[in-house]
Formats: sequence, structure tokens, C-alpha cells
Amino acid sequence: MIEPTPEQQRFMQDDVSTRLHHLANHLKQIQSLWAFDSSVDLTLPLVKESRYFIEWAVPDMVKADDIDRACELVDLGRILTRWLFHWNEIWTNAQQRQLAAEQTQTWLHRVLEIADTQPESLSA
Repeated sequence: MIEPTPEQQRFMQDDVSTRLHHLANHLKQIQSLWAFDSSVDLTLPLVKESRYFIEWAVPDMVKADDIDRACELVDLGRILTRWLFHWNEIWTNAQQRQLAAEQTQTWLHRVLEIADTQPESLSA
């Protein structure tokens, strides 16, 4: 088994709802950065780290039998991964960036809904 990084250890100390709020904060930052051509260097690390946040939150959601919402977050992870594979294409096309910004906004709202309605078993 791979030892968790110090960052992962700190992140995992929080309850799932708090972890999802961290993810939502990243999505909020990403959503605002899509509009600026010069923000590619700021946005890319946030997208990558957001995938880790999902990876570190989903197993505890599954353990708490919150499968449907965990699957939703996995879908978000797929979108983030797709962005990474097409990063240059997205950044050089204003329409693609606009679509990504809209997706980010939608997911931001959904992640906040999930975070704010977690079953009590995930809070501990």
C-alpha cells in the first residue's frame, strides 16, 4: 500500500463534507479563472488537485453507502481528466473554455449540494 502524502493526511483528517467544501472552493477558483487567458498556469494545478480531492473523498462515501453521490463525483473526475487530456485545445478555443466554465459552475453547485446533505455517518 502506498503511504499517503502529508497533504493527503491533512485532507483526510476532515470529515467528508469539509473535504467536499475544499473541492467546491477549487471549482469556484477554476470557474473564475476560465475567463482569463493568462490564468492557465493557475488553473491547471487546481484541476489536478481537484481530482485528488475526489479520489480521497469517494472511498469514505462508498463506505457510508452513499454510492449514488460518490458516482456523481467520479463523473466529475472524468470531466476533469478529459480537460487535462485536451488542455491546449480548451485553452486556445474561447468556446471550449466557455463550455468548461459552464460545466464547472454546474458541478460547483452540485458538489455544494452533496457536501451540505451528507449522511451523518460521513461526518465522523
